[in-house]
Amino acid sequence: MITQQQIEEFQRDGVAFIPGAFKDWVEVMREGVARNLAEPGEYASENNVKQGRFFDDYCNWQRIPEFERIMRDSPAAEIAAKAMKSQTAQFFHDHVLVKDGGTPTPTPWHQDGPYYFVEGEQTISFWIPLDPVDTASLRLIAGSHKWDKPVRPVSWADNSDFYEGDDTDWIEVPDPDSTDYGKHDVREWKMEPGDAVIFDYRTVHGARGNPGGIGRRALSLRWVGDDARYVERPGRTSPPFPGHDMKQGQKLREDWFPVVPF
Repeated sequence: MITQQQIEEFQRDGVAFIPGAFKDWVEVMREGVARNLAEPGEYASENNVKQGRFFDDYCNWQRIPEFERIMRDSPAAEIAAKAMKSQTAQFFHDHVLVKDGGTPTPTPWHQDGPYYFVEGEQTISFWIPLDPVDTASLRLIAGSHKWDKPVRPVSWADNSDFYEGDDTDWIEVPDPDSTDYGKHDVREWKMEPGDAVIFDYRTVHGARGNPGGIGRRALSLRWVGDDARYVERPGRTSPPFPGHDMKQGQKLREDWFPVVPF
């Protein structure tokens, strides 16, 4: 499940590694990802990489039964609540990320939080590989969830502001591999199918490209805790959830975002 040490690491660093957390769920996850690849949803994207394939899609648990089963029956809700120190675990969304072998394009450094319409001290994302991961692993900046300001959200296609005309006081996107080399505590792990990295929505992260011959499938599960509230953004969020009708400061509506008992 999750140890006290891992909970303390998550609280302190905004990231922790849980080996084997979903080892009994790997086949179900693979089945769900295969269904998602065969039947992409309305938000599916191929990301227009020059080499290989980088597919991602999100918000499909209501139409892909494997994802709903994982959300409701796997250890995710209990791990999420314990790590967040929350009495509840409310599901935000699922996210499939597939980088075929021979795809050198990295995932840019970013925080998830500024793209979302939810904020709080209790947020958590799981990144679960379904293939052995070495050089294509997730990378995270420990402690970045406690930075004074959030990181500017940008469009990955052209690095323009994600919210047009946005005048929010952001921090510019860091570059631990170049201009900021050596300034940050960057964490990454070699991972096996069913291992999990957990991290706060405010934790800055990215991923290497996958130039080798083995594909990398990963499933992310995103949750919020007791203190999470809807927040207005200066434009369309990602995911957008059109027609949600929530107002500033409200808890996320439970008919769209289930509170999962554990």
